[in-house]
Amino acid sequence: QVQLVESGGGLVQAGGSLRLSCAASGLTFSNYAMGWFRQAPGKERAVVAFISWNGGSTHYADSVKGRFTISRDNAKNTVYLQMNSLKPEDTAVYYCNANWGIISTRGGPYWGQGTQVTVSS
Repeated sequence: QVQLVESGGGLVQAGGSLRLSCAASGLTFSNYAMGWFRQAPGKERAVVAFISWNGGSTHYADSVKGRFTISRDNAKNTVYLQMNSLKPEDTAVYYCNANWGIISTRGGPYWGQGTQVTVSS
C-alpha cells in the first residue's frame, strides 16, 4: 500500500531553518504531484507548497513564499521542504501529500502521519 513517511521536524528558534523529508513507497512516485500541508492547533489543515511530478512547477502559500522551498528527487522517491527564516506562526504539524498527475491545493488521497515543527520566539 501507499506509504508517505515524513521526517525532519523538531524544535527550532525563530529565524532558524529545518528541512523536512517525505519518503514515498507503494506508488510510482514520478506519476504524482507532491505537496506539504500543515495544521496548527485550532486551525484547519492548509496547503504549504506543492510540486509537479517533474519538479517543473511549484505552488506556495503566500505566507511562506520566499522562505520555503519544495523540491523532489524522483530517483529517491522523496520530496523535501526547506524552511528558512522560520517564525512562531509556522508552528504546526506538517503533512506530506500525494496527488496523481497534477498539483492539487486541496490535497490528493494519500497522506503521511505528520511531523511536528515548533518554532520558539
